[in-house]
Amino acid sequence: MLYFDHAATTPPYDSVIDAVGEVMGRHFGNPSSIHRLGIDAERLTAKARDVVAGLLRTSADEIAFTSGGTESNNLAILGTAREYASRGKHVITTEIEHASVYECFRYLERSGFEVTYVKPDRSGIVRADDVLAAVRDDTILVSVMHVNNEIGTIQPIGRIGRALRDKRRVLFHVDAVQSVGKLPVYPGELGIDLLSASGHKIRGPKGIGLLYKRKGVSLEPILLGGGQESGLRSGTENVPAIVGLAKAFRLTMENREQSAARMAGLRKRLLARLENVPGLVFNGSAADSDMAPHIVNVSAPGIKSEVIVHALEESGIYISTKSACSSGEDRPSRVLLAMGADRQTASSGIRFSLSAEHTPEQIDKLAEAVEAAMEKLRRFR
Repeated sequence: MLYFDHAATTPPYDSVIDAVGEVMGRHFGNPSSIHRLGIDAERLTAKARDVVAGLLRTSADEIAFTSGGTESNNLAILGTAREYASRGKHVITTEIEHASVYECFRYLERSGFEVTYVKPDRSGIVRADDVLAAVRDDTILVSVMHVNNEIGTIQPIGRIGRALRDKRRVLFHVDAVQSVGKLPVYPGELGIDLLSASGHKIRGPKGIGLLYKRKGVSLEPILLGGGQESGLRSGTENVPAIVGLAKAFRLTMENREQSAARMAGLRKRLLARLENVPGLVFNGSAADSDMAPHIVNVSAPGIKSEVIVHALEESGIYISTKSACSSGEDRPSRVLLAMGADRQTASSGIRFSLSAEHTPEQIDKLAEAVEAAMEKLRRFR
């Protein structure tokens, strides 16, 4: 089996699996309890928070643990909208956001907010000037993802964030689920007020994520109850997953530069091999500096993406169509359509997502399998 779907989820580190199991078995107390078991659990949670904060170059009290990227995005967007609606009801995002961001803005539209959706260029990159030009006196939030989860384009969040620092009434949220562990992500240096990340994208557990919230920013909670996570996110903390997240975060960030360089080399090798496959169209920017090191997206116009995925699966190779959250839907990619692709191209997009553990030989096997699958499918078209 060859797994090339790391943008969907990653296999956890063995040491993360061990840590989660140990905490579940030995430190099962509720962190809110005042007895020794509860205090031990709270200490583990606090230590994990310190680890994550240090790696992001933030303060521990700016980190809240959530159930994952989707909840972090929902909390950042809906929490901001509800908290600051008295300032204004205009918000800005892009047409290529992950569904957990995009659907939040669709919900806000139905709730009486005005949303500006900024279009990308044909390479899948949103221009910072277009985002900034959309800001108005009644704008309260801008949300732009760092790395697009489908095609891997890097968005100019640094330029946007630093420009928005002068507009103190406008908060800046970044979905960094696909960039943490691959690119430098330091919210304070990039002018980010709210940042979402997820554990299972960096070889940590599923069901755990985090939201960075800059000091001074207020959010209205979307989950009410016991007031955990400094009142931001009620619910008993998932201590084993929190510990696993912190461990995965540390292991990933310690090796980030070497891993990113290795993945970039593998990505370049894959692109070179796929250039020789007739009928494939590359989606994204031709400039390596515009692309994350772990994602390659191509289309085969005239062939449904799901057909290609299952053809490769028969060879023991696992890839994705679109985002894993929407890959089961039989409709064109919203992201590719926003980039100006026609419906045939947008209906045939497939995503290869790499890890630093892949080898050049495995990349070659992938390319050979894609070429064989395409040749077979073209005969039956």
